[in-house]
Amino acid sequence: APPLDGGDRERLLSGSHHDPHGVLGAHPVADGVLFRALHPFARTVAVITGELRTELRDDGDGFFSGVLPLRAVPSAYTHLVRYGDAPGVDEVETSDPYSFLPALGDLDLHLIGEGRHEELWKALGARPMTHQGVAGTRFTVWAPNARGVRVTGDFNYWDGTALPMRSLGGTGVWELFAPGIGDGALYKFDICRPDGTHTVRADPMARRTEVPPATASVVTESHHEWEDGEWLAHRADRPVHEAPFSVYEIHLASWRPGLTYRQLATQLPAYVSDLGFTHVELMPVAEHPFGGSWGYQVTGFYAPTSRLGTPDDFRFLVDALHRAGIGVIVDWVPAHFPKDEWALANFDGRPLYEPADPLRAEHPDWGTLEFDYGRTEVRNFLVANAVYWCEEFHIDGLRVDAVASMLYLDYSREAGQWTPNEYGGRENHDAVAFLQEMNATVYRRCPGVVTIAEESTAWNGVTRATHVVGPDGFGGLGFGLKWNMGWMHDSLDYMAKEPVHRKYHHGEMTFSMVYAYSENYVLPISHDEVVHGKGALVSKMPGDWWQQRADERAYLGFMWAHPGKQLLFMGQEFAQGAEWSEGHGPDWWLLDPSYGAAADHRGVRDLVRDLNTVYAATPSLWERDTVPEGFSWVDGDAGEDNVFAFLRHDAAGSPLLAVSHFSPVVRHDYRLGVPDAYGAWTEVLNTDALRYGGSGVLNADHLKAEPVASHGRAASIRLTLPPLATIWLRPV
Repeated sequence: APPLDGGDRERLLSGSHHDPHGVLGAHPVADGVLFRALHPFARTVAVITGELRTELRDDGDGFFSGVLPLRAVPSAYTHLVRYGDAPGVDEVETSDPYSFLPALGDLDLHLIGEGRHEELWKALGARPMTHQGVAGTRFTVWAPNARGVRVTGDFNYWDGTALPMRSLGGTGVWELFAPGIGDGALYKFDICRPDGTHTVRADPMARRTEVPPATASVVTESHHEWEDGEWLAHRADRPVHEAPFSVYEIHLASWRPGLTYRQLATQLPAYVSDLGFTHVELMPVAEHPFGGSWGYQVTGFYAPTSRLGTPDDFRFLVDALHRAGIGVIVDWVPAHFPKDEWALANFDGRPLYEPADPLRAEHPDWGTLEFDYGRTEVRNFLVANAVYWCEEFHIDGLRVDAVASMLYLDYSREAGQWTPNEYGGRENHDAVAFLQEMNATVYRRCPGVVTIAEESTAWNGVTRATHVVGPDGFGGLGFGLKWNMGWMHDSLDYMAKEPVHRKYHHGEMTFSMVYAYSENYVLPISHDEVVHGKGALVSKMPGDWWQQRADERAYLGFMWAHPGKQLLFMGQEFAQGAEWSEGHGPDWWLLDPSYGAAADHRGVRDLVRDLNTVYAATPSLWERDTVPEGFSWVDGDAGEDNVFAFLRHDAAGSPLLAVSHFSPVVRHDYRLGVPDAYGAWTEVLNTDALRYGGSGVLNADHLKAEPVASHGRAASIRLTLPPLATIWLRPV
């Protein structure tokens, strides 16, 4: 064989060759077919074509070559590689990785180049397949600044010398089909940076990872057979904003510490179903190296965390929840990513996923990097990721974390620490375009899925359709729902006051109705409100233990009746007194009958169950959440009494009367105006009931409407208001 060009030899050995297939493999020459192989540490290499076995010449440094007198390159051949001294014992027969055509099509490359590949996970990453009749794994990675890329893993003792990848044109994609590698193999990419140095990186598109703190990517393919066809078929029957939507927020790793995905699947659906929640919201399940981040610093955007099992194990959990009639929302974190040297930061030697401008790249709050939303490939990476979770794991909703930090260039930055947009403003137009594209794509591809924004400012049009331009000149962001952070802060501030002082803060509970229909809202009592010294929900309440529990029950009754959907974090459903810690999770022992105060905690849990049951059966509490016709005040000005009374209406006009009383006294013969079309009202829920741990002050009999004008209405009823309680009434 002619000698290998010195430049090719050096680039192959240094991992900086962009076209190893042009040098290695089989190529026609004047005298036949030239075979050249690279097998470091091999003693001998032979080519087997049909019944012919030919030893190749050892060219040093792991190179072997020879010319066979063949008329054409054989359609299939293998290498017989001997690493030890014993022929037949220390030998491995394998197909030549450099005998295969690219396993990635031109259409895939075109879509990647345009940033429009909505199924990007099917094109990039590690995908087991049969290619040209041979089983193996196709490895692909986007690294446009790299001088060369090699595949390294447990299958080559983490020495990627023998598996350099080829560059597929100007898209920045590198590809290699590696025969004989399959499900479960560990791998990374060895990248030669522009300056010639090397970095070894986990696959940004890895669909499975090692268990942290190990950082390798894992080749995987799904074998799960879904059984949730009926759920998916009816998921889109009713728009989410016109449907009952009561969410139980969970940190999976600490809900029942030590349980795997499959073990959770035997306990979580039953618990959530018993309490009557319609959905669970899972704090981020994408892979993250530091458990203390609760999943909000993601390194594996396409991989469910391996701490609790495999991707198919996670599918099994979602399937079980769906078969129990429970929707699944996951927290999704496209706002930033950590700087770990084996992950996305400066991925191929230069800023790639993050902006090149350090003023825009650095996230000031979390010591992380922001995404470059203006780069088409990065935007594609994130949009496809949203679709991936919905399609591959049948997720029903994405709660998008930290939207405000994406929308504003000056978020948490002082003057001089940020650069304005092209119009001199603070809006991040690239992030706006990304969120619009993500929402539009998810809603188009995944019927019945809802996207939910955690957006803490007054940005206009978060839940407005993307094609509808608002007064600010922007189209809507296109989310289905938005967390109502203002309601949460105001109402908790009110509840923290002693009852005698609450009359001075009455407006904090009514102000939410000024803007209630500006967006489609979720009322969140989330993990953020019960950690880091903030105290659990019941511990925020003033007074003794009885008053604290009564306040929490009354508050939950107010929350469930207020326009908007509900979200409650785990542990708050049974009045856990300690704030949440990811180290041990909820204090389940509080519910153990052997604990003296267990009845107090069980009572609050029983109330949450009844709130959900009555809520789901009462369309007036959810059918018109997002339109003014679904709500009317009876008395929103009773500050001296600490009373809030309002009506909720369904599409047919049927009402439910909600009355919240946040004083620790009983008020008898309390008159409230009611619609005069109804002759009598009955109590359907009272948070002061004895079974909830209350004092048992009830309105046991029907309350007959009297022709006495009150609160601008021709008819009224007289009722008894229990201490620190919410009651719901509806017409008989």
